[in-house]
Amino acid sequence: MSEAARLGLIFLVVFLTNFQGSITGFGATVLALPFVTLLIGLEVAVPVLVMQAWLLAAFIVIEARGHINWAAFGKLLAFVVIGLPVGIVMAEHLPENPLKLVLGVFTGIVSVHGLAHPHPPCAEDGGLSGWKGRGITALLPLGGAVHGAFGSGGPVLVVYCARALPDKSLFRVTMSLLWLVLNTILIGQWAASGRLTAEVLTLAGWCAPFMIAGLILGTFAHYRVDEAIFRRILYAVLLIASGMLIHSALR
Repeated sequence: MSEAARLGLIFLVVFLTNFQGSITGFGATVLALPFVTLLIGLEVAVPVLVMQAWLLAAFIVIEARGHINWAAFGKLLAFVVIGLPVGIVMAEHLPENPLKLVLGVFTGIVSVHGLAHPHPPCAEDGGLSGWKGRGITALLPLGGAVHGAFGSGGPVLVVYCARALPDKSLFRVTMSLLWLVLNTILIGQWAASGRLTAEVLTLAGWCAPFMIAGLILGTFAHYRVDEAIFRRILYAVLLIASGMLIHSALR
């Protein structure tokens, strides 16, 4: 494959996944990662895509800051940050494929259940009450660990946030603020370790216009999609992400 064709495919994937990510507030990195990894390898793909996710999240937070639920965000961040350094260590010392397989199977079960029951009770009506609610809340540190390991902890965190944040715009901007904080930590850690090479920074810069195009169109679509359809899109993306994780683990 020529370099021009390779770059064209990367730009197309970045545009499409950030269009989807702008609609829902998650999924851009986890959907793009398998494709972009095939084209340029994991070492370059992860930081390039996380930098695109950082930009996407920053734009969404600025545009929709009035919708942020600061109490929900504070709880999210407090639990997730516990798991983040664990994931960074896991990425360096544990085998990648078994972790991906477990995550993929878990995500698949959750997404199928969500598609069958797309209207969970909201938090104030019992969505996070009882032992099930406590179990769902306990997933937050796991989501932080997955994000530290793969830069894409969304599948785990969506399980919690889909119940805690029932409004689509509240869900989107609060998740984006979380990605903004977590990805800032990751990018800082990579910068300190020398992982942000000239190749990574150059490709991230070339991808940025395609991310912005996806962001603009996705934002337009977000405010026009019905709440019920939004929920189905959310869990459909989660199911696709599950299949990609399982496929990647079994290759």
